[in-house]
Amino acid sequence: MASPAPQATRIELLGTVRILHEHLTTSLCQTVFQQTRITERERQWSLAALASFWTEVILRAPPSLTQALQEAANGSGAGWPHVPATPEAFFERCQTLHWRFFANLYEAFLVQVLPQAPPCYASPLSALREHFAEVWVVDGSRLDAVAHRLKLLRDVRARVLPGCLTALYALYRGVTRHLAFHPDAAAAELPRASAALAHVPRGTLLLGDRLYGVGAFFAAWTAHGLSGLCRRHGRQSWRWLRDLSKTSVAGGTAGDTLGEVKGTQETPTQTLRWLRWRKGRESRELLTNVLEPKRLSVTDALSLYPWRWKVERLFFDLKEVLNLHRFYTGSPNGVAMQVYAAALVHTACRVAQGQIAQANGIEPETISPAKLFPRMATASIGLTWVELAFIEMQQANPGLDLQQPDWRRSAFAWTTWECIQVEPRTGRRRKRRFCPSRKQWKSFTHIPGGKKLT
Repeated sequence: MASPAPQATRIELLGTVRILHEHLTTSLCQTVFQQTRITERERQWSLAALASFWTEVILRAPPSLTQALQEAANGSGAGWPHVPATPEAFFERCQTLHWRFFANLYEAFLVQVLPQAPPCYASPLSALREHFAEVWVVDGSRLDAVAHRLKLLRDVRARVLPGCLTALYALYRGVTRHLAFHPDAAAAELPRASAALAHVPRGTLLLGDRLYGVGAFFAAWTAHGLSGLCRRHGRQSWRWLRDLSKTSVAGGTAGDTLGEVKGTQETPTQTLRWLRWRKGRESRELLTNVLEPKRLSVTDALSLYPWRWKVERLFFDLKEVLNLHRFYTGSPNGVAMQVYAAALVHTACRVAQGQIAQANGIEPETISPAKLFPRMATASIGLTWVELAFIEMQQANPGLDLQQPDWRRSAFAWTTWECIQVEPRTGRRRKRRFCPSRKQWKSFTHIPGGKKLT
């Protein structure tokens, strides 16, 4: 296990900016646009300009898009792309350009940046890497309500949700390997997750919550050559075959049983292992299609499943840390652009976080994204301003050969380990109070006229 970094260690903050500038290029955007386009054509707000603008929105969190668009139209610098167009042209482009362009851009960016993502996350699971080259987590989440009230929503009393997400999170690399946006917030999660399995390499071990503990989803995992581990669904009936083992784990009793989940006309019968652990009133029941206990023992399965919560942390970072709980536009296409821009920045931030941890000999999980990202965003803004100032100095002194200083030594470009480390949780965790109004929501696509904007 890596030793903790000393408190006075300098942590470089320009990693995210460097990754975005190196891989989110104009040529990449043009390639994705040409591969995706059907009838769309390039405009002043091109895919490259939109990607650059939305990533700056994620980094800066401006009070309004109008102010940012005015700076972009005036060409005043400050990191915004210079697009001499009206704000109305931008909002129209957000409504007409399909969100699949940003989805494909995110996938292309991920392919380029993945070799730089060190597999240094989840080091306690190093023993599992001998049997499973990849361990991913699958889960879904609905997006927050649109605060911007459109004319279309004036007569709608319920909260309007612009869509939902399906995420595949890689534990070893700490990044999202696939993020699927769906404009219908009421779309069922299991079909969405089944469609996302096509992006998972064969031999991967997938973790899921109780929703995925049904025979139909295990059949989908097996059809794609994947292994699965999830909580047992209480309503899923199954037939006992034989007991495999019974051991003592973590002060409790753990049992390993082989059973069958009855199939249907669409899905065959699934043979699964039922892993049970009980200690007093505490209990946990897991299902897996890994039938060889040597590959996935009861102890390994029980210690692996709590890592499923990393995908919940992913959704928290996207919504709270990257400000994805606030949408600047009301159309699902514009919302999806902001979602994938946040995913781009989040991927770059997580890759930089892994590189920081590897360079300083610390565990990546000991770095707080909620503390690291605001400092990286500040460093990005500071780098933009000093580079603009240097260009102005070069233009003001045409006869002098000015040398650009090493901005990594500047105060905005680094921080200390003490400022970004995770604070240990103290006391009991507070439970979120349930509000009945949270049930009163409606999908944007189910509103008359809403599908025209998707």
